[in-house]
Amino acid sequence: MMDFFEICHKLETGEIRVAQKQDGVWTVNTWVKEAILEGFRIGKLMDMSEGHFAFFDKDTLPLRKFTAEDRVRIVPGGSSVRCGSYLAPSVIMMPPAYVNIGAFVDEGTMIDSHALVGSCAQIGKRVHISAASQIGGVLEPAGALPVIVEDDAFIGGNCGIYEGTIVGEGAVLGSGVILTKGTALYDATTGEFVPKNASGSTAVPPGAVVVAGSRPMTKGPGKDAGISIYTPVIVKYRDGKTAASVELESLLR
Repeated sequence: MMDFFEICHKLETGEIRVAQKQDGVWTVNTWVKEAILEGFRIGKLMDMSEGHFAFFDKDTLPLRKFTAEDRVRIVPGGSSVRCGSYLAPSVIMMPPAYVNIGAFVDEGTMIDSHALVGSCAQIGKRVHISAASQIGGVLEPAGALPVIVEDDAFIGGNCGIYEGTIVGEGAVLGSGVILTKGTALYDATTGEFVPKNASGSTAVPPGAVVVAGSRPMTKGPGKDAGISIYTPVIVKYRDGKTAASVELESLLR
């Protein structure tokens, strides 16, 4: 049985993951999440201050150290990556940004400024997480699916993705889209709400282009007052025009 520190090392090298896709379905490696929780339990608070900056955290959870050989571009300005996180070669972090324990960030992804990749979040290849977006974390319950953003997705500025939401391959979220387990996602191309996945979470279909929207309340005092409820809306599916608008300038990489 591997101990916490060995599991952290294997998470950092990508040898193990909190969740992975098998036969088209995302599954959780519960034992990995349980080990991470154990690391919090056994840790003792210690002084991790640097110079004039005071920091105090569990001694089992230091910041991850990188070298140039890791080929991860972390631009100066206050970003942090916690131990037990995997950042693939060619990942870019713009300051300030934060990646928490158990996260997996694949090749070619950009984490823009003031952005968060939460605990155990799984981020695919060539994803763009725009400024001020929050990819939520999940450690408990240990069997719960974390937030997953698949390959080539684009997350616009000030988005929030939480509670096991899956953003499908190539999907585009416009600025300000919020997705949670309880969010009702409407597909304007079909006239239907998108059904929840097998775990009961919101799942954005591959290639969907989603913007923030609303729908009127249909009963009760809210209806009489003309109140609307926030509802993200799929306005179309990705096409050549969409791809051109979200393409990252190659020189930035």
